[in-house]
Amino acid sequence: MRYYLIFFLFSGTIQLMKIITFGCRMNAFESAVIARLIQGTHKDMVILNTCAVTAEAERQCRQAIRKARRDYPEAEIVVTGCAAQLHPEVFETMPEVDRVIGNLEKLSKDTLRHSDKCVVGEIDRDISIPLVMDFEGKSKAFLQIQQGCDHACTFCIVRFARGHNKGIPESQLIEQAKVFVQNGYKELVLTGADVASYPGGLVPLLDRLLQAVPDIQRLRLGSLDPGALDDDFIQLVKKYSQIMPYFHLSIQSGDNMILKRMGRRHTYESVMNWIQKMRQICPLATFGADFITGFPTESEEQFNSTLQLVKTANITHLHVFPYSERPGTPAVQMPQVPIKIRKERAAKLRKLGQELYEKLLKSMVGKVVPVLTEGNGSGMTDNYVRVILPSDCVEGEIVDIKIKGVQNDALVG
Repeated sequence: MRYYLIFFLFSGTIQLMKIITFGCRMNAFESAVIARLIQGTHKDMVILNTCAVTAEAERQCRQAIRKARRDYPEAEIVVTGCAAQLHPEVFETMPEVDRVIGNLEKLSKDTLRHSDKCVVGEIDRDISIPLVMDFEGKSKAFLQIQQGCDHACTFCIVRFARGHNKGIPESQLIEQAKVFVQNGYKELVLTGADVASYPGGLVPLLDRLLQAVPDIQRLRLGSLDPGALDDDFIQLVKKYSQIMPYFHLSIQSGDNMILKRMGRRHTYESVMNWIQKMRQICPLATFGADFITGFPTESEEQFNSTLQLVKTANITHLHVFPYSERPGTPAVQMPQVPIKIRKERAAKLRKLGQELYEKLLKSMVGKVVPVLTEGNGSGMTDNYVRVILPSDCVEGEIVDIKIKGVQNDALVG
């Protein structure tokens, strides 16, 4: 969870504005939009920007709503985000909730400030996102480039909450990037529900963006669909040193039959081939990936294919989720793997990922690496490894740091 805690002084009275953000970086960017839109609101508000990627995510959102009412009994509780878009009736009937707002409605100043009890409209409409002047912290800012997805993964509910693939106009993206750079942000992180499928092509967009805003020092990409990546993307990485050598892939499984049943467009072989090509032009490239364990019909042998892919490709940053049934998706109708086995496989995959990550950390000891300094005395390397920094480092700078050791899953500089 991420938090914005904002106080306004109005007529001698301090007004509370708290935004609680769940889930993805896209939500984090939209919470920054909300923070700007509600400036000057003359009442205490707590806004929960929810996630619906799993049943557990929705449960945590409901739990946070109840806690928010206990902590701020006089504030207006507003629920928005993907869970609100999908199940507005659930939140509307919660006694703790004052208003429910849809995913597009939350980007409207008028709706945020004044609306009926429940305003959740169709998600497939043109979107217009106000400029964000600043972001949480002083080092990096998220930049949403698209929403929605045109693919039909059999496990995914998010496309129902975000609609079809629709891109933010390129001119608006360039303007927003310029604002972030002018305001001192050293790294921009491009986000979206399906970043690699930006309408008109991700590669042409990145090429024009980096030409239009050459002062971008670091450009990092959100989760990428392997089925949309090609040799042109690899050549773009070779062309622009600003593109960070860390690539997070939405792989989900290492077994071709399970991938087919998931509705994915890539294979074990295509992922391995792309990673090998990327490492040829970018030897320092580091890879992360999302995986689902215990997808319906997954056998032990098929799960072992995922372990083999992670080990062979040396994928060091893993996001592992036991399969979660989402009503309305085709996967719910398939033969289910027992929950206990899903969790056991998730633990086994996480253990392998931890081992590979620790090897990566040890391999970096003794090297001098550029680090973007963040808050709390730490920073991030180009290849997405956290570094504990000397106390005299100023937030929001890129500095060369010599790595002298490893501590608590981070490097020490």
